[in-house]
Amino acid sequence: MPLETITSYTPFASLAGGVLIGLSAVMVMALFGRIAGIAGITAGALPGRRDDWIWRLAFILGLVAAPLLVFMVSGEPVAQTVPSSLVAMGIAGLLVGYGTVTGSGCTSGHGVCGLARLSGRSLVAVATFMAFAAGTVFVLRHLV
Repeated sequence: MPLETITSYTPFASLAGGVLIGLSAVMVMALFGRIAGIAGITAGALPGRRDDWIWRLAFILGLVAAPLLVFMVSGEPVAQTVPSSLVAMGIAGLLVGYGTVTGSGCTSGHGVCGLARLSGRSLVAVATFMAFAAGTVFVLRHLV
């Protein structure tokens, strides 16, 4: 399958998305004094886990509502590329969850917030998951 059918060049949409991610990370830090790591926000939103679950639930609902809002405004669904196999998605989800727990944080916590704070631990985490992501893409596109 040609690369053009898998990805498209969208510099303005990508820039806007990056600005919104950065703005949300700054807002979470300024308003709640917390790192905007999705794994930690989600874990803290579970019933009985934390007293500050309301803002966490609102953050998660915003993540779910954003593509719906884009669809309502543009009339076109947000394009997503996911494996067609539910089993593969389940396995991938378990592996990501395991990596998040093992690495003490997720891509948003380490990649967006940790690197912005010049955290050495986050630099190692980001380098590790980016190397494994590149290796996974190589294997799936060229060896499978």
